[in-house]
Amino acid sequence: MSASPGVLVAASDPWSRELLSQLVLSVRCDASVQFCEDGVAAIEACRRQPYALILAERELAGSDGLELLRQVRALRRGPTAHPFILISSKADAASVRAALPLAPTAYLVKPFNAENLRERLRALLLAPGENVVCELPALEQSLSLERYLQTERDATDGAPLMGAVGLAVNRCMEAADVSLEMLEQEFGHDPQITACLISAANSAARHVGMPCQTLLQALSRLGVAHALNLMLAVALQRAATLDDSLLKERAERFWQLSQRSADSAFVLAESLGADADRCFTAGLLHCLGDLALLRSLQDWRSSGGALSEEEVDRALREHGAGFGSALRTRWRLPLELRNLIAAAYAIDNGVFSREALIVNLAASAARLSGDELSRLRDHKATRMLQLTPEQLRCLGCA
Repeated sequence: MSASPGVLVAASDPWSRELLSQLVLSVRCDASVQFCEDGVAAIEACRRQPYALILAERELAGSDGLELLRQVRALRRGPTAHPFILISSKADAASVRAALPLAPTAYLVKPFNAENLRERLRALLLAPGENVVCELPALEQSLSLERYLQTERDATDGAPLMGAVGLAVNRCMEAADVSLEMLEQEFGHDPQITACLISAANSAARHVGMPCQTLLQALSRLGVAHALNLMLAVALQRAATLDDSLLKERAERFWQLSQRSADSAFVLAESLGADADRCFTAGLLHCLGDLALLRSLQDWRSSGGALSEEEVDRALREHGAGFGSALRTRWRLPLELRNLIAAAYAIDNGVFSREALIVNLAASAARLSGDELSRLRDHKATRMLQLTPEQLRCLGCA
């Protein structure tokens, strides 16, 4: 197979569509991936054009994935029948037998093993020995950095991953026994992983009860296998790690700031009997927009755009907050968590929760050196929380 393949991904949940898309693109970066979130739209898409591969969940609204497979087989029978991978939460013998007469290329039961699926995709989308390399398209000569960032703000994939997180994902996927606590310990300081899994756990397909606002809550709802699959999808995204030294240096600052804020918020919240885990999460995610901006700047440079140190710093000042706000809204993070993240930057006049005051003070403390913490004695949040000198000193120890 040499021509760019068309691939249809049909899944109701946006994070499931993202996972399947990234697995496809990791094998064939030139693939043209089309998405459908219900079976009726998927059937219509298949009637309009043939696809080199279809990946569909069985549990689709309208017409389910089994009916989609039935329609696809009716459209194109015989040896030219196109590959169709059916993904289902049903593992019972009756459900599997119902699909067999329609000859799916594979019947995968959720949560499936993402690496095994990638191997199947390589066999389906690549000829033996074939390797496809894709370069980012060159930027339009008339496109300014300002205009580029305005467009990217609403389309960014989020922050880059810290350090060796990608390697840690692969290591966990190969491990024989992985627990939720192990995943929280391994990835609990990465803003991108935390935000993506919270968003996925709160998606319409999985939302039950109270919204998840911490990584452990999200992991508990998703389960180990699906959480690892989603982490792999994040790690496979383009520019998931930074390779430009200027941008990496800025990202390190924001990662350190995020971790100091999160750790300080956790310590202070515990001392005050507040929700320490939520405060930690808000502190960790409050620099998500700045980090996402740096990732977009790497794409700009990789596509041939010039970038000076002054332009990077100006972009961060002028666009970092906008990137963060747009990303948190698009990923539909819980409103209470969004408000808590916003408190890291400012608390205006009004009624505040203890958690908002804690996050605001922790983020302020994270930006100060140890000998500057005395400035916080007159901080508004310090007064409202009625902190003791010992509690205030703890902000510099986290």
